[in-house]
Amino acid sequence: MAYDLNLANKVREYLTEATALEVQEKTMFGGIAFLVDGKMCVNVSGEHLMCRIDPKQADQLNKRSGVEPMVMRGRKLDGYCLVNFDGYKDKKDLEFWIDACLKFNHLAERSKKK
Repeated sequence: MAYDLNLANKVREYLTEATALEVQEKTMFGGIAFLVDGKMCVNVSGEHLMCRIDPKQADQLNKRSGVEPMVMRGRKLDGYCLVNFDGYKDKKDLEFWIDACLKFNHLAERSKKK
């Protein structure tokens, strides 16, 4: 699946400015993932943001405009959500979602290497 290059550039630019941590990019989930401190933080897939968020805040965050639960292989993934254009259409909203991902990133566990 192709991903929105403009959205990816906005995410890349904000992460570069917002964090002194190392940001890496990796093809994942049919899009481009931005890894912060070696952990998947936010992903651009198609025209969606796939956000890794604090599962304790998921119910509250899922009530925001343009948000839907992340479902993979018929299973809802706790701590992840998809945000469509309505949820990030202005700069302030996009930054809100990236900040939510960054806030949880230091608590998130690294994926186990296979």
